[in-house]
Amino acid sequence: MKMRYYGLSENRIKRIIRFPKRIEEGIAPNTVAAMQPADSKKKYQEIWTMYQLVKRATNNKKLKTNNTQIKIITAWRYPGKSPARNPIPIEIIREIQQLL
Repeated sequence: MKMRYYGLSENRIKRIIRFPKRIEEGIAPNTVAAMQPADSKKKYQEIWTMYQLVKRATNNKKLKTNNTQIKIITAWRYPGKSPARNPIPIEIIREIQQLL
């Protein structure tokens, strides 16, 4: 539902994960946030995707495959240019840790 609200397609989210312009640590534990700019003539926007790398269990040890899977948590548009490497406030980190 959120992707429809922001006008994002599944392929656009995959492209952001494959070719990000910027990568940062996500606010949730063990997550990654990736960004691509969404330039238009009228205004500058950024499209962000937060995802987590999850290990898959395989029974066949002979197969030499990558056992990681990408779990997409959320995607959103940010109006304007976000600050790079903006540190997460301590209060927010404590609040998230209390929820877990």
